[in-house]
Amino acid sequence: MLRAQSPLRRRLLQAALLATLPVLAQAQAQAWPGKPISLIVPFPAGGTTDVLARALAEKLQTALGQPVIVESKPGAGATLGADHVAKARPDGYTLLVGAVHHTIASSVYKKLPYDFQKDLAPITEIALVPNVLVVNASTPAKSVAELVALLKAQPGRHNYGSNGNGTAQHLIGTQFGNMTGTDFSHIPYKGSGPLATDLLGGQITMSFDTVTPVLQHIKAGKLRALAVTTARRSSTLPDVPTLDEAGLKGFDIGTWFGVLAPAATPRDIVARLNAEMVGVIQSPEFRKRMTEIGAEPIGNSADQMAAQIRSETEKFAKLVKEAKVTIE
Repeated sequence: MLRAQSPLRRRLLQAALLATLPVLAQAQAQAWPGKPISLIVPFPAGGTTDVLARALAEKLQTALGQPVIVESKPGAGATLGADHVAKARPDGYTLLVGAVHHTIASSVYKKLPYDFQKDLAPITEIALVPNVLVVNASTPAKSVAELVALLKAQPGRHNYGSNGNGTAQHLIGTQFGNMTGTDFSHIPYKGSGPLATDLLGGQITMSFDTVTPVLQHIKAGKLRALAVTTARRSSTLPDVPTLDEAGLKGFDIGTWFGVLAPAATPRDIVARLNAEMVGVIQSPEFRKRMTEIGAEPIGNSADQMAAQIRSETEKFAKLVKEAKVTIE
């Protein structure tokens, strides 16, 4: 025969159970990670996102004691990869290597299957990489002024490539055209690899890609850098002026990259990921690697990254509206 528990006994049992919850949570945190972690790159291999992801994964797997696998899921201006992670199980094993492109996509795309600010949890920003206006070495223009003159003399005959509709390169090209009063076409690609191939082959006139995938071609003399798109010059290309210096006053758009998890990922796991990633990003070896590819390492807090996302989403919403860029 079962005996009814006294009120005092029930309270004691409840108190004991509550006391064990922090211990259980700590045990869960200590048990994580127990299997490989996937970093989802929403672009093809070879671009800046992929290069940064692999540099981070190499050091992060040592810190976490588990393999960190870089997986490419390109398409739809980096939104397919973001959607995949937003809908993934929130257990810390599927992460997105996101970028400024996602804050632009929120305004450019009329319909997205996810909400970048609500469905994904920021962990930390990896690095900021300046974008650079480059032309094929055979192009006669040797400065921004000469390029603008060429575009005006031959309206509609030239084009530029981007990493896809709704990406930073797309918006930079649109802004450049609006501010210079020039007419040229936009050719979207799935990533920097195929874009660079066509630029080197002369199929497109110019691009506004990040420094990383074009740096070797600039140094080899196959591409000519005319200006960087950020307010400050790139330490990797110190002799290349900014677009602001070239006459496009106030032009300042760069590309940051960071890591995010599904929104419901436990806070202790996000905190662990932040601590380990920031440690990697701020290490001398990682910083040296960033210098080699023209990137400026960041490694900030999750809250700082969230504030950056909010700020840039508002900034680009205004620019997208002014540029009248929309995608169905």
